[in-house]
Amino acid sequence: MRVEIWSDVSCPWCFIGKARFKKALVAFPHRDDVEVVHRSFELDRRLAETRPTTGPKHAEKYGMTPQQARAAEEDLAQLARAEGLDYLVDFRDHGNTFDLHRLLRLAADRGVGDELLALFYEGNFSAERSIYDPEHQVELAIRAGLDEAEVRAVLTDAGAYAEDVRADEDEAARLGITGVPFFVVDRKYGLSGAQTTATFLGVLERAWAER
Repeated sequence: MRVEIWSDVSCPWCFIGKARFKKALVAFPHRDDVEVVHRSFELDRRLAETRPTTGPKHAEKYGMTPQQARAAEEDLAQLARAEGLDYLVDFRDHGNTFDLHRLLRLAADRGVGDELLALFYEGNFSAERSIYDPEHQVELAIRAGLDEAEVRAVLTDAGAYAEDVRADEDEAARLGITGVPFFVVDRKYGLSGAQTTATFLGVLERAWAER
């Protein structure tokens, strides 16, 4: 059984949803027969510069006051921590994730895609350092098991894995996916958002029984 997950590294709900889905998969009796495929999705392709995740600019984007924006981040932090995740409200920024997705495609080709995605999420939400710093990206990629020279070559070549990322995004558009996280089970069931662990488990069990 195949589960495809469209997500973006900058998305807090994707971070939380991945943790909940992982718990559901651990509880699923047939987990060894489930193939999980991570798909690329950029929340904002046009974003050229990084910006803080709290403060006036962030609040303006979502039509909130700075106080409301910070309160929303605090709420997300509580949800993340309830799943056992570290989540920093301060020290984080938001930017263009295209290079991150290109590196994730390289990692998938080398068999360490899930490991790098987990490290990118941790690097973005739990570290007092920008995930958009290329050197930070290289360090995390090496920790995931990738070759440093190969990682740097991908970052230097803007065309490397670009078509793969765009193909995922085009497929998302064909499927009507407009937000992430989005989970597709055997191209039969679609779940939008960071569903509860129980919901994920229920869909896995239903899809398996119908096979």
